[in-house]
Amino acid sequence: MDLKKFIRDVPDFPKKGVVFKDITTLLKDKTAFKETLEQLYSKVSSLKVDKVVAIESRGFIFGSLLADRLNAGFVPVRKPGKLPAEKISESYQLEYGTDSLEIHIDAIQKGDKILIHDDLLATGGTVEAVCKMVEKLGGEIVGILFLIELDFLKGREKLKNYAVHTIIHYESE
Repeated sequence: MDLKKFIRDVPDFPKKGVVFKDITTLLKDKTAFKETLEQLYSKVSSLKVDKVVAIESRGFIFGSLLADRLNAGFVPVRKPGKLPAEKISESYQLEYGTDSLEIHIDAIQKGDKILIHDDLLATGGTVEAVCKMVEKLGGEIVGILFLIELDFLKGREKLKNYAVHTIIHYESE
């Protein structure tokens, strides 16, 4: 199934010049939704994973389902001020600004095998920040999984020390 046909382009969102890849059109189609999960799972089913670390908010959708399929725990990475207990944070550059993310300090134990999941790889800043936090907490990153990769932004270059998997690629804008 060609999942690209279920993804809507939204020009000038969240700011002028950015073409946002909207996955809500994929999520609402039950066949495309199921096929997406199957394709994502097939990329990582052979990995030994203790926890799936997913990035707010679209990463939570498939991240939690993958955790269930992999018989792993689920760890949410959130924007500042959303997690209630002791946490660490990391700042990063977006393709359209700067932001930071947080994770609970007790979410990962030393030696945990971690799969990181997010919906989209653009410049790589977001997931690079998550990798730093996971490693500060002692986790071993066994893979990074994306639904979509914007190849032309070369975000994968920031993640060259990790096994990166993607199911949908866009080679140009």
